[in-house]
Amino acid sequence: MRAIFAALLGLTTGMAMAEMKTEKVEYRDGDTVLEGYYAYDDAAYKGEKRPAILIVHDWNGLDGYEERRARELAALGYAAFAVDIYGKGVRPTNNAESGAQAGKYRADIDLFRSRLNAGLEALKARPGVDPARIGAIGYCFGGGGVLELLRSGAAVKAAVTFHGSLATPRPADAANIKAKILIQHASQDPSVPLTQLGDFIKEMGDAKVDYRMIMYNLAVHPFTVPGPQYNEVADKRSWAAMKEFFLENL
Repeated sequence: MRAIFAALLGLTTGMAMAEMKTEKVEYRDGDTVLEGYYAYDDAAYKGEKRPAILIVHDWNGLDGYEERRARELAALGYAAFAVDIYGKGVRPTNNAESGAQAGKYRADIDLFRSRLNAGLEALKARPGVDPARIGAIGYCFGGGGVLELLRSGAAVKAAVTFHGSLATPRPADAANIKAKILIQHASQDPSVPLTQLGDFIKEMGDAKVDYRMIMYNLAVHPFTVPGPQYNEVADKRSWAAMKEFFLENL
């Protein structure tokens, strides 16, 4: 009984020591001020370099959804940084504004990649982050962003996309990819037609990229986001698959 009590006391003490830390982080891409969201568990990897995950937001811009995902990743022991593509204070309030902002970066891949790499450098600069063990995740617009980050040759070890775009104007740049990739796709996603899926498979095959793809039958776009299209089963399964993938590759 004493041994059990001591074990429980140790567990409770350890839980008390764990502390979630979050902060807004200003950084720059050239003259543009950006503001990301950083989360980590202060007790995890105490005194050691910790693996880190970069999060790329959907077309709505960085908001509470990505901040929640950052905290969930921090609870798993990762340092998590939700990047800002649009700029500090630029937060769309409706679909028209979201489409205009996302379209700006889809039309200018060099600018998009510059913003993505600025976020990556900001993450690498955080104290305690292991630059050799960085992963990335992205949702919708952000899923396509993660792939563009990889195509730019960024030093990312593993990446996961959730119902993200697969298209690129520069498929030959897949030769620059260093990461292992997990694509999590909805079978009923009208934003990614079968032709785009086929082009992506060819692109990855030509570049000999180490990737895998999970298709969630009857799921639609965007199946992980609360709302009419939310699919609880696909959301939970895709998160579990991501966790296993990062444990294997980071």
